[in-house]
Amino acid sequence: MSVEIINPFPRLIVDDLVIRAVQKTDVASVVRYFQVNRTFLTPWEPLRPDSFFTQEGWDRRVVQLSELQKHGLAYYFLIFEKESEEICGVITYNSIMQFPFHACNVGYSLAENAQGRGIMRRALKATNQWLFDNLNMHRVTASYMPRNKRSEAVLQAVGFQKEGEAKDYLLINGKWEDHILTSVINQDWVAAINE
Repeated sequence: MSVEIINPFPRLIVDDLVIRAVQKTDVASVVRYFQVNRTFLTPWEPLRPDSFFTQEGWDRRVVQLSELQKHGLAYYFLIFEKESEEICGVITYNSIMQFPFHACNVGYSLAENAQGRGIMRRALKATNQWLFDNLNMHRVTASYMPRNKRSEAVLQAVGFQKEGEAKDYLLINGKWEDHILTSVINQDWVAAINE
């Protein structure tokens, strides 16, 4: 994996994938990703307002995400296959907390036409490692609905371990859904000197 930081947004290259933090110039591509995959992603995501699928909605959202990324409070990664301008997936890290928690939560989605090729497994492993190395995260948590076997397989392949189950945990597609709670621990974590 190679990594470069640009103003201060990371860009990672893993095999045939380019994974980079969202920027203002990505708005049209993000809108297209969610419009094209709207039906496919609906069973796995919260109900989205109509503005979520518009240029105007994402103009505002990307400004907010850029500010959060500048301050290391959240990251919104876009996944591309090399030589393509089309987004094939997204990975979001939020609730990033430092001392004494050193943890965050991750969520992700993958385009319907990108399923079954190991893209999310490779991208998620790389972005987790970037957070471990650059933000000194100790734990990344993720949850999935028990019936989402693809998400379960991705998390297991990347090293997430089951920690529990939560009833009526997230409001997905207008319905409270049970979730399996998982995490991956940074085995190389060392406390920063000034903590």
